[in-house]
Formats: sequence, structure tokens, C-alpha cells
Amino acid sequence: MQANELTISSDKTDLDIEMVYGFLSQETAWAKGMPRVTFERAVAGSLCFGGYIDGKQIAFARLITDEATFAYLCDVFVLPAYRGSGYASTLMKHVFASPSLSGLRRIVLVTTDAHHVYAPHGFTRLSNPERYMELHNPDVYKTA
Repeated sequence: MQANELTISSDKTDLDIEMVYGFLSQETAWAKGMPRVTFERAVAGSLCFGGYIDGKQIAFARLITDEATFAYLCDVFVLPAYRGSGYASTLMKHVFASPSLSGLRRIVLVTTDAHHVYAPHGFTRLSNPERYMELHNPDVYKTA
């Protein structure tokens, strides 16, 4: 392996759970304040990918999926010090090449400012946003 070469694994035992939880619960708007037990349940019930440089985890992606028809891509990040080097794109290419996601009818995600990361991988705005609904409880972590 060359220096700065990203390796990717979907083996959950490879994940640096402390780093991923710390980053998501402290540094992201979407998971700020998430209880550790909630995070652990989310990882246990999801398909997760870690990106590593020289054995150190620097990236993460999680998919909630039935591995047959549908997946929701979430919790994607590259640590700030490693951004701008194409690691997010490499991670996404690997994720979408996963046999677990082969033949899915739909993969969705929500992003506020990273459309440019996902568009090259085929993501577009919703064709029929009027069909989508949500049950959203943004304060759920405050009561957990």
C-alpha cells in the first residue's frame, strides 16, 4: 500500500467506533448529541464502511438497507484534515460497488451542502418530492 492510499472495509470490527461516534455526535448537525447506545444500535443494524489510511480510520459511511430493494445512505464523512483528496469519491465508488447493494431499486440520502459529492455517482434531486413524507423528531436526543 502506498502512503495516503485509502483502503475500505465493511467489516464492523475494523471500525474505530470511538472516533466515528465522537465525530458524528460532536461535529455534525444531524447527529449532534446522539446517545452512544443509539449510535451502537444504528451501527449494529446497518451496513457500514470505513475508509483507512495506513490503518487509521479517516472516513465512514452507513447504509440502512434490506439489501434487496432499498437503501438509505447516511452518516457519510471524511475527517476534515483529509478532505479535498478524493477520498469521499473513492469511498462512494466502493460503497456502490458492494454486492450487498447490487440491484437495489432505490438509494436515497439527505444532504444540506454535499450535492457535488453525490451527483457524480448518479444522485439527482427527487423526481417526485410530493410523494415523500417524513415523521421527524429533531429533539429525540434531548429526551434520550
